[in-house]
Amino acid sequence: MSLKKENILIVDDNYDMLEVLQRNLKAQNFHTYKASSVVEALNILKYSPIDLLITDLQMPGINGMELVKYAGEHFPDMPTLVITGFPSVDGAVDAVKSGAVDYLVKPFTNEELKRSVERSLQNRPRLKPEKPSLSSKISDKRVYAGIVGQSKQIEQLIDIIERVRNNRATILIQGESGTGKELVARAIHYKGSFAGNPFIAVNCGAIPENLLEAELFGYVKGAFTGANENRDGFFQAAQGGTIFLDEIGTAPQPVQTSLLRVLQEKEVRKVGSQTTQKVNLRVIAATNADLYEMVQKGTFREDLFYRLNVVNVEIPPLRERIEDIRPIAETLLKKYSLEYGKPKITIEEKAMEILVRHSWPGNVRELENIIQRSIIMSEETIRVGDLPDYLKYPEPRENSLTKSLKEVEKEHILKVLAAVDNNKTKAAEILQIDRKTLRQKLI
Repeated sequence: MSLKKENILIVDDNYDMLEVLQRNLKAQNFHTYKASSVVEALNILKYSPIDLLITDLQMPGINGMELVKYAGEHFPDMPTLVITGFPSVDGAVDAVKSGAVDYLVKPFTNEELKRSVERSLQNRPRLKPEKPSLSSKISDKRVYAGIVGQSKQIEQLIDIIERVRNNRATILIQGESGTGKELVARAIHYKGSFAGNPFIAVNCGAIPENLLEAELFGYVKGAFTGANENRDGFFQAAQGGTIFLDEIGTAPQPVQTSLLRVLQEKEVRKVGSQTTQKVNLRVIAATNADLYEMVQKGTFREDLFYRLNVVNVEIPPLRERIEDIRPIAETLLKKYSLEYGKPKITIEEKAMEILVRHSWPGNVRELENIIQRSIIMSEETIRVGDLPDYLKYPEPRENSLTKSLKEVEKEHILKVLAAVDNNKTKAAEILQIDRKTLRQKLI
């Protein structure tokens, strides 16, 4: 066993068993992640560098055997240890055939668990001595910490992540709504040396302005009506790890001032307190707004903008990287077909061609929405008829030349609404207007 302890993901729907396993493995100095369902486990595998998967077989919804099969297909270098309270010869054989390297029956002793973990890690495939180039990673796997693509833009994006993942430089991620800004932030965190520490995501636009400062920095008892106890904020919770501030452009001026203090002094002050607390963490902010333009208008602090913009990461819209549409669609199909209990579902080429031709105003989020809907609506194969009408019957582009600007604008708004299942809040976010303006433009 190497001195550097591995990352282990434990999956079990029994909370007590999760706690026991995690405590036992931590005592052996392993870094542990835990999940109480297959769906939760898939999300962790998507973002985190896992060296060993330990999973129960009998779980509600998608069972552990499906997870073993999925891990064997998508993470062939990661060994799987199966634990079960319902042992059978057939179950053991099936688990091994599906990719498990060991099989442990409950109840087991701490020593038995230790031996099984050691055997499983020793059975990992030997890594090749040569380090694959970045381009080969993209062309062969097309997936990097959940980021899918084979375009030059994605290759450049991953190159930036590789450069910044192991330091605490402040990062500003910019891109249209639905491009995957939080996905990139998680990739930076979980691919880096702080992966075992917290990742706290905060949507600044979803928290009322009068509560945002208290939620971010905490408060002391009596600071305001309803503050009945001392409470830490998101910054304290992210200590040692990463805090991701989404929609940073919506932060009111008092919060901007407090954020500037955090970035300059590396300390936070709870609302109502006279003392400060030191924090050691990385700040990643994201926005779909033009912060520089906001600085010019005086709605965003210039000094905060430059503090946040130490490393700038631009995520291109999906329409500018057409070659990524197919691999993203295929990856989403694998993910949600398993989640919805249709693991063998496929998509016909004509339907895929329609997806590739679409301009995707809602970006990857819109594509994800379409794939989920299509899996639910189809049987064994997603066909053209399973796609929403606005994808199947797009208007010829030349027709727009004979229409007024207002007509073209309204048609675009209706397409965006259709892409997000008529969710006006999401549509307004994509269009970068408020809900009131959206209602007016639909009249």
